[in-house]
Amino acid sequence: MHGHLDPPKPGEELHVTFIDKEGEEHTFEVAPGDNLLDIAQSEELEMEGACGGSCACSTCHVIVESDEMYEKMAEPDDDENDMLDLAFGLTETSRLGCQVKMSKELDGLLVKLPSMTRNLQASDFSGAKKS
Repeated sequence: MHGHLDPPKPGEELHVTFIDKEGEEHTFEVAPGDNLLDIAQSEELEMEGACGGSCACSTCHVIVESDEMYEKMAEPDDDENDMLDLAFGLTETSRLGCQVKMSKELDGLLVKLPSMTRNLQASDFSGAKKS
């Protein structure tokens, strides 16, 4: 179920900050293994996640604010890269929130929510063109 996360165990707290579309910062204590989409939704931030976190849309697009933090993340796989190509305002440090899991290395992560998202899903490109 999206929108519900267990609190981190004592001593395992990690911190992530989201900068929303209005430029306001929201910092949360999260547990290792939580992904950014689930965190944002559980905290009622504006992140859609239209495909339910299955890496089949680009509505959970985030921009990692630090090159150093971006380098600590696992490389995006082909599916994520394909969906990122559809994202609005793509940057060199763009990722899909559903694919970024929090870890000790990412403690203090700062991500920005883009000003807009596009709800294009993989299914939009299979079969007949919509008019």
